Amino acid sequence: MALERSNEELEELYLLERCFPEAEKLKREKRLLSQWKHYIQCGGSPDPSISQEINTFISLWKEETNETFEAVIAKSKLVLNLIERLKLILLETPPYDLQDKNIAQYQGSILELQELLHLKFNIATEILLRQASTLADLDSGNMEKVIQDENVTLYVWANLKKNPRYRSVRFSETQIGFEIPRILATSDIALRLLHTHYDHVTPLRPVPAASQENTSTVTPFVKGEVKSVEAAISKNLQEECKQQENEPHSVHEEETKVMEEQDDTERQTEEPEATKCDLEMKLLSETVSAAQMLLLENACEKPYSFEDPEVDLYQFTTLGGVYHLDILELPPQCKPVKGWMIVEILKEGLQKYVYPPETTEDFEMENAFPPIEVMLKVHENVIFFEDPMVARWDAEGKHWKTDGISNVSYQPEDRLITFSLETFGPVTLIQDAHVNMPYQSWELRPLDVNKVLLTVTTVFTEIQIQIKENLCKLASIKLNNKRHSSALEEKWMSPVSFIIALKEAGLNIFPTGHSHFYVVTNYKLPLVEMKAYRQMALLSSAFAFSWSRWNTECDPKNVVFKVREHLTKEEPSQNPNWNFLMFSGDRAQSLKINESSEAFSKALKEETEFHSTLYHMVKDFASKEAMEKVRLSSCQFIDSVCHLLLSTRLLSYS
Repeated sequence: MALERSNEELEELYLLERCFPEAEKLKREKRLLSQWKHYIQCGGSPDPSISQEINTFISLWKEETNETFEAVIAKSKLVLNLIERLKLILLETPPYDLQDKNIAQYQGSILELQELLHLKFNIATEILLRQASTLADLDSGNMEKVIQDENVTLYVWANLKKNPRYRSVRFSETQIGFEIPRILATSDIALRLLHTHYDHVTPLRPVPAASQENTSTVTPFVKGEVKSVEAAISKNLQEECKQQENEPHSVHEEETKVMEEQDDTERQTEEPEATKCDLEMKLLSETVSAAQMLLLENACEKPYSFEDPEVDLYQFTTLGGVYHLDILELPPQCKPVKGWMIVEILKEGLQKYVYPPETTEDFEMENAFPPIEVMLKVHENVIFFEDPMVARWDAEGKHWKTDGISNVSYQPEDRLITFSLETFGPVTLIQDAHVNMPYQSWELRPLDVNKVLLTVTTVFTEIQIQIKENLCKLASIKLNNKRHSSALEEKWMSPVSFIIALKEAGLNIFPTGHSHFYVVTNYKLPLVEMKAYRQMALLSSAFAFSWSRWNTECDPKNVVFKVREHLTKEEPSQNPNWNFLMFSGDRAQSLKINESSEAFSKALKEETEFHSTLYHMVKDFASKEAMEKVRLSSCQFIDSVCHLLLSTRLLSYS
């Protein structure tokens, strides 16, 4: 009897979980529709996923010359949009839908666009510096220029007067600038600080591939079944056609026969077509589950052994973009001659000034080339929970390093960071990627049908995320129990775009496959975690879920959390009546203990029984209204909630 009920429960759950492949079908259709809309709009913008279009765009832009900095900034908006779209394709497309050649094509296009954009900024800087003498400041005699945009800020200073006492360079009455040594103050140089609010320096991360172990068990069988059903349908139709060709009849008899045969054919093909549809959904369900499991996989070992002073980008993350610091040789200046402006254009283009020089034997002073003091402004939309660390780019080793940087000081009130740099080049600010892990607590609470609020509390912050249909937004942030405003608030985004935006803002609550090397975790079997998140998402329109301290006490084969029915839009009471559930993936039970119990116990709560699913477990104490709300939940909403739960891994990182 128990086995029979278990099978019935699992069958019902299987039907409910068809929402995941249904959501995936809708996402596929949306991707195709987006491509079609782009095609029929003919707006002049290339489709970055089509190699011919993106290659033509790159070639045509390479041919454009003498673009001003403002013109390049205007074009950069389109270029950055193309790069973002390519990155989203790689992240949003399930691994089983991505071929290796497509990954190589998209990543190659991203790198080409990034390199060309930076080259264009360099050429535009050279064009600007040729006019330095005509843009000189009347007081200092030197040229200073600041160009600001939402994605890029340029600070450039040209040393025209070469005054040895002019050592302190500040831009536009700000504290941003440099303290330069005497040798630079007397040289034909320009200083450039190009702050790109994005990071095109850090190498692209490899795209995760679908695990063979997760996709190989049922998928080949299901694929075979789909093919056999297709063959059966085709064979039936062929046989019917042959019979019609070979048997002569009178016109009246043939018309009657054809009508009867069409009815028979329709009846015969309806069943195989329905079977084919079911099998295709089963195949899609298998592949969706494999992709979800991929989000929970822990790497067995670190991919690389990092040595000081190299920055481990699995442990740290760059924030606030990249500051390209350059000492440039001042190019020949424009000269007015008989109403014309004449300028010598160097064939080699913009040249960097080598500091310190490779040989210093000709210089008598011991400390003729001291480190240069740099003052930078931290991007206003980025949150640092600890003082930021400074890293410089090693072009030869292709990684970030922390050596060659000294005297770092940070003023959080003014968001200014000061440090001394031995050699110029790209620098960035880094933060521990796991500063907000493990979490202290979490809660998933319904706000309405197809609308929930996810609250994650860490040592430093409380982050509230709203999920509605297939979109997410940042509802609020608290720092030190005080509300903190963010540019991300009230911006609805797809789950993948939202996760990227939160990470770039410094609000990383999304572990990777390597995070367990840097964080003390509460390990749970990935399959148990996945089943729990899927079923929590199914119930999230009518039931609240929350953290329990007993989850750390039970073994990795089980997860423990609190659950209660929640139908009103009002805030929950101070002491809500929670049920404590333990779930192993194939068995759910209500526990006798509560949060204030002295010790953990697996004892079953009185007047309750075991179930095979969370859905049927909560059904025992749920109202009809609550279960109706669950049944009314949209597949896209359930899929979005599940994606956020899989990405935050609340049950193993709390």
